[in-house]
Order: sequence, then structure tokens, then C-alpha cells
Amino acid sequence: MAYCTLFLFTLLALASSQAFASDPSPLQDFCVADNSSKVFVNGVVCKDSADVKPEDFFFSGLDKAGDTTKNLVGSNVTLVNVQRLAGLNTLGISIARLDYAPNGGLNPPHTHPRATEVLTVIEGTLYVGFVTSFPNFKLFSKVLNKGDVFVFPEGLIHFQFNIGNVPAVAFAGLSSQNPGLITVANAVFGSNPPISDDVLSKAFQLDKKTVDWLQAQFSNNN
Repeated sequence: MAYCTLFLFTLLALASSQAFASDPSPLQDFCVADNSSKVFVNGVVCKDSADVKPEDFFFSGLDKAGDTTKNLVGSNVTLVNVQRLAGLNTLGISIARLDYAPNGGLNPPHTHPRATEVLTVIEGTLYVGFVTSFPNFKLFSKVLNKGDVFVFPEGLIHFQFNIGNVPAVAFAGLSSQNPGLITVANAVFGSNPPISDDVLSKAFQLDKKTVDWLQAQFSNNN
């Protein structure tokens, strides 16, 4: 009988741990981030509700086009996450404006480790896609025009590429207050300190000279 009780208790404990494996639901109306706090938690500490102002829930500027000339890929992402909009804390959502230069502006292959992304094209024509995980690595891609929507599942590598001859604009909603970003090429070839070229040359089946050249290109996060 004691073993049965212990077994049931263990099952309940495991079930509880799984139930709380993702972000918990808010336990109050809001939890505005206190970005000045020195306390480190999984998220951001709440400021005193007596100090909360309407401005904590407000951001202005997504009507302005991002500068797509500042990098070699020809795109600009204006992300509004909890660091830029404190009222997002604990709400599990953020938003971004994406601008793409004409004739090849690219948001290069990347992942958001903590968020699903839903993209809406506002202007222009984009070729977009994502790749599934091992073992299939299947590409799901589509050409999107103004008003079209595409979703990128959480954690999967995805991209957007402007195939039109005019600038393109899209807005993205992300299912995290802090979705995170891992750009594949930058992470692999631009890490600090660099990954050993012995590792990269074998992993990518490249000679070390090519690996060294790639690391030089991405060392400044171009």
C-alpha cells in the first residue's frame, strides 16, 4: 500500500512539473517591468503598482521605416519586447516591424527560441519559409503579397526575402515578451570567442581557409 501511495505521489509530482514547464499565467492585472531592479528572476521584476503610469503600456514609432542600409543583408527589424515596452512583462507577447530593401532585402535564417511568430505583409512581395527539425529538415515556403499571413513555429529556422523591386514591410507578432534571436550564420561563424575552425571545417565539410574567411565576415555581426 505504501508503494502504491509513493507511486501515485510521484506521478502527481511529475504531472505538476510538466504543467508548470511553460510561462505561468499572470496572477494580477499587470506586472510592469522594473528594468532598474538588480534582482535576477526568470523574467523581469514587477515595479510597485502605485508607480505604474500609462506610458508603461505605450510605445511609439512603428510607423517609421527602419534603415535597411546599415547592414549587408538589407533588412531592419524594430522589435518591441519587454525591454522597450515594460507593460509587456508576464503577458507573453511582443511585436516587430520588419523593413526589407528592394531586390533582395533579407532577414537571414534565424530562430526565436522562445516564440512562435506570425508575419503579416503590409507592402511588397516576400519569399518566406521555415525548415523542420531532424530527421526530415523539410522546407515549407511561400511567396507572400500584401495582406498575406504566414506562421513560423517556435524554435524553427526561418527567413524572409524581398523578391520585389520595391521596399517591403511586414509586421510580426511573437508569443513571448522576450522571444530571443539566434541568427544561424552569426552564431556559428561570429561567436565570441570563435568556435575552433577544426570543428567548423568538419561540421560543414569546408577547408579551414574558407572557415577562416567566413569567420572574418561575421566577426563584426554583419
